Amino acid sequence: MPKTRVCAELGIEHPILSVGFGPGAGPELAAAVSNAGGFGVIGASAMPPDRLRETIRRTRELTGRPFGANLILHTMGDPDRAEAHRERYEVLVEERVPLLVYFEGDPAPYVDEAHAAGLKVAIQVGSPAEARHAADAGVDIVIAQGIEAGGHIAATASLFVNLPTIVDAVAPLPVLASGGIADGRGLAAALLLGAEGVSLGTRFVASEEAYIRREYKQRVVAASAEDTFYSDDLFDVWWPGVPHRALKGRTYDEWDAAARPAAGERPHEGEPIGVYQSALHGPVDVPRYASFMMTPLFEGDVELGPLWAGESAALVNEILPAGEIVRRIAAQADEVLARAAAHV
Repeated sequence: MPKTRVCAELGIEHPILSVGFGPGAGPELAAAVSNAGGFGVIGASAMPPDRLRETIRRTRELTGRPFGANLILHTMGDPDRAEAHRERYEVLVEERVPLLVYFEGDPAPYVDEAHAAGLKVAIQVGSPAEARHAADAGVDIVIAQGIEAGGHIAATASLFVNLPTIVDAVAPLPVLASGGIADGRGLAAALLLGAEGVSLGTRFVASEEAYIRREYKQRVVAASAEDTFYSDDLFDVWWPGVPHRALKGRTYDEWDAAARPAAGERPHEGEPIGVYQSALHGPVDVPRYASFMMTPLFEGDVELGPLWAGESAALVNEILPAGEIVRRIAAQADEVLARAAAHV
């Protein structure tokens, strides 16, 4: 596996990052990815500060290798959310987590402070313009997302368009690719398009260590690209205004059969689908169309909630240990790149 600048900057063997997909990306997953030579990322956005500190320390018990933490920047104008974000950020700085991985928002207010503490900053972006703004803010790594990605999406173009245009827009800043990649062929293609590595979510949802309901993992394994859908507003309760991609389930089917009505007129709107044991709020009734991560903390029917997944689910054929996923992707990328070099 070729060593890229991201490998050197992060102190890793393989340029493969796992996405910090909220509470589903806990210490076990991040540590397993890092121990295999990749770079694991914990999901930090929904945690109270004390739980976040415990999570960081538990991750360090499981690995002596570097790892990162994901934070959502957008606070929707809510002062309480803004204060909670600041508290989480301060914990990450105090604990010297090597890499902060941001999404949806402006990283500028945090970059200098993070650098002063010895931390690096990455942000996932959906366009060359957003990438240039991040580069001007001083981030260390840009993650170029394609519309094929699962979960919440900033991109409106495919990765095959976004990746090279973002690489050109921020050169010589290193860029990672995210969206539509789940194997070594995707990693090799990303490297040939100018990326320095990849950031993978859907592939690691279907890992043994992901803190995800088993039924969700099995749905990813069984899915084709056509089993995913992109929407501007279906799962918009608790996180409005952000497009997303997930697997089609009963909520999608009923909404689609009703001719996709707008919010306020959707089938079963407001009805509870289960209970989530929140670290912040205790037991919370989850309404239909809520945006959350389907972890074992949710007690209810998984088919009624969001099963975030990208089109790369079509390439995921089994649930594997996360370390094995990293090793297989790296080995396959080596084979693909060697064949490409021989053909040239």
